[in-house]
Amino acid sequence: MVLNVQPDYRYPTSVKPWQSIRDKNGEGAGFSLIELLIVVAIILIIAAIAIPNLLRARLSANEASAASSVRQITRAEVAYSTSYPAVGYAPSLAELGGPAGCVPSAATSCILDADLISGQKAGYNLVAVGVAGGGSNNGFVVGAAPITFNKTGTRDFCSTTDSVLRGRTGATGNAPISTIAACTLLSPI
Repeated sequence: MVLNVQPDYRYPTSVKPWQSIRDKNGEGAGFSLIELLIVVAIILIIAAIAIPNLLRARLSANEASAASSVRQITRAEVAYSTSYPAVGYAPSLAELGGPAGCVPSAATSCILDADLISGQKAGYNLVAVGVAGGGSNNGFVVGAAPITFNKTGTRDFCSTTDSVLRGRTGATGNAPISTIAACTLLSPI
């Protein structure tokens, strides 16, 4: 009995179907140590380029968020003084917000969200201080400083009754600006 067997032309005749082309000379299939080291080196080079850019982008985003937060708190102070003229501007951040579902009053005006009245947002410490004069708070200052200088931010921000956003390059250990005199010394942004 003669079997009519057709050759399988998908593979070279010297290489069996379960072997790779590289394996025909007796070498093991897979990558060599040099090839793996080259791939790891390329990945490390790409990471060395990308990670600093990512950190700078995150720092810039935190600073933009802080500037925006100072502007929001400044608008909230103006709204508070309009709603409660006997008090004037809010004495602190706590009076500008309130719990979920709060009823507006001088103690909890419900103007700001809880993330702002907590005093920290996006790597920055926030403060709002009402300045007393003539029986009510006739002025205010809003300040923001990075929690960890050069990691969460590098700039300090503030605003006063004139609603002008001001900033400066910060320093390690800076607290948010909390006086009108200190804020007006900064350059407008």
